Amino acid sequence: MAAYKRILLKLSGEALMGDDAFGINRATIVRMVQEIQEITKLGCEVAVVIGGGNIFRGVAGGSVGMDRATADYMGMLATVMNSLALADTMRQEGMTARVMSAINIEQVVEPYVRPKALQYLEEGKVVIFAAGTGNPFFTTDTAAALRGAEIGAEIMLKATKVDGVYSADPKKDPLATRYSTITFDEALIKNLQVLDATAFALCRDQNLPLKVFSIFKPGALKRVVMGEDEGTLVHV
Repeated sequence: MAAYKRILLKLSGEALMGDDAFGINRATIVRMVQEIQEITKLGCEVAVVIGGGNIFRGVAGGSVGMDRATADYMGMLATVMNSLALADTMRQEGMTARVMSAINIEQVVEPYVRPKALQYLEEGKVVIFAAGTGNPFFTTDTAAALRGAEIGAEIMLKATKVDGVYSADPKKDPLATRYSTITFDEALIKNLQVLDATAFALCRDQNLPLKVFSIFKPGALKRVVMGEDEGTLVHV
């Protein structure tokens, strides 16, 4: 039995690369979709926000010296591409997904409309929120916190390369320890870079707990949704 009825899953674009330098690794995206499918079978309503780093980093050299807002809009379009790939992989796995974009490109994906998103979730469809918040100067972490609060998600799950929040960088410090739970205030005092400042403040102010875990650890997503000790829970 799932510990949460409705979740917001934040995936980084880089997670889709697998071992590739950029782009979307087919085996990686299929594995991720299968893990998401497992939690939908537990009765969990799932919304997803995905970054665009795997595509945008590939052209990032060309964005050097570029206006920040222009670069951010390019990043938003990269998230739309990832969202379409994710939805299509879900379709091939027998799932139903809907992509909703914060910027209007109606020939490609439908616009984000909150009541419609809630309806899809209640119908058991996976909703993928594309194009971030629709505004430059905001990260996809902030978009995830915003959409999570809007849809009434019980928890935001941040899927990363590391299996939780550590006292120090575990790659640099062998003595670094993983926190099982930590409060937002403690994370702030200890200067642990869990989310960017805007997303962090939004989660804390809206009392939206956050779970940080590794998407590369097989079965980790299911264990998180089952309420097991996986990753780090950040709470008020």
